[in-house]
Amino acid sequence: MEVSSQVSTQASFFENLVKVLRKNIREYGMYIALVVIMLFFTLATKGTFISPRNISDLINQMGYIAVIAVGMTLVIVIRHIDLSVGFLAGFLGAIAAILMVTLNVPWYLAIVAVLALGVLAGVLNGFLVATVGIPAFVATLAGWLAYRGALQASLAGTGTIIIPNDTFNAISNGFIPDILPAGHHFLSGVHSLTLLLGLAAIIYFIFSAIRDRKTKQAYHFEVLTNDMFIVELVFISIVIGGITWILAGYNGLSWTAVVVLAVVIIFNFITNQTVLGRHIYAVGGNPEAAALSGINVKRITYLVFIFMGLLTALGGILIASRFRSATPTAGTLLELDAIAAAYVGGVSAAGGVGKVTGSIIGALVMASLVNGMALMGVDQSVQYLVRAAVLALAVIFDVLTRKQAR
Repeated sequence: MEVSSQVSTQASFFENLVKVLRKNIREYGMYIALVVIMLFFTLATKGTFISPRNISDLINQMGYIAVIAVGMTLVIVIRHIDLSVGFLAGFLGAIAAILMVTLNVPWYLAIVAVLALGVLAGVLNGFLVATVGIPAFVATLAGWLAYRGALQASLAGTGTIIIPNDTFNAISNGFIPDILPAGHHFLSGVHSLTLLLGLAAIIYFIFSAIRDRKTKQAYHFEVLTNDMFIVELVFISIVIGGITWILAGYNGLSWTAVVVLAVVIIFNFITNQTVLGRHIYAVGGNPEAAALSGINVKRITYLVFIFMGLLTALGGILIASRFRSATPTAGTLLELDAIAAAYVGGVSAAGGVGKVTGSIIGALVMASLVNGMALMGVDQSVQYLVRAAVLALAVIFDVLTRKQAR
């Protein structure tokens, strides 16, 4: 009887697992893809890919793409697109360099000024799209041309501007300090503060997941079964812990990672816990129905493009800091990387579907492909073909899952 009961329990567990995966394939598919890609490159490079130094470099390399991809996700959710972000980021990075190097403006005031200019750029796009009624593709294509010209004009007299400010450059190249001196604790060679932050993140995730589950149950919403909920908690906790341990083995958490995490936390809260977030998805799902229900569609469009401009400015700061300079080619094709990351991360081309966390996973997938293939010595032309195939598969996957939902 005990053997029969054990077999029945195992069968029920796997049935629940398959059911959950099928029902949430859009959400879980990208996580599975990321794990498969990372395992493949770890084996193909004999462990070099998963080394602490490479993972740290990978996060720093994808930081500015991830930040801009968050804004792009929101723009696509409301059924628009922004092609201007690449050269806008490059132009605003150049403005930061000019302010600090040429005009001797303190680095923190330069950052504030650049973020304000990003907001103004978002207001301009919102005005053209929401008020004037120009299609976002055309309006932002005009921005792409204008900011490309502005970037080249701003650096015409000086060419590349080298940024000597160590504090500013540390934003994309520095790491958070440790709380214990190196070699003076039992985890010698490991960044203790990073480990503590990782532990805090795991605890926060578990408690927030339990709280959200209880809230849903109180309102009689559907939730995962107990065994699947435990599997989800364990899996994500292991992922967070694993990444934390890898990063702690090098220099710890970089400031770029801190910026990306802050952006994710803020915008994940906005989209999931506020009325504004619900209105954004309502507009994306059906703008006409949203307007009839009393939602100010124009206001939502303005706000989303303002978010996009703000995050693009932040991305421009990260680019200038990362390369310690401003160049006339900064931001080239960055808009395509951000769009690709958003789609790979699960945003729907039809609008109304997409998560901020998904855009980060999408950025990690694309960055992992580039980084892994570079470590393997794959020709750049082949790299573009592989990235194109991954993007096409993501969109095909979106179309097929929407058809099945109907």
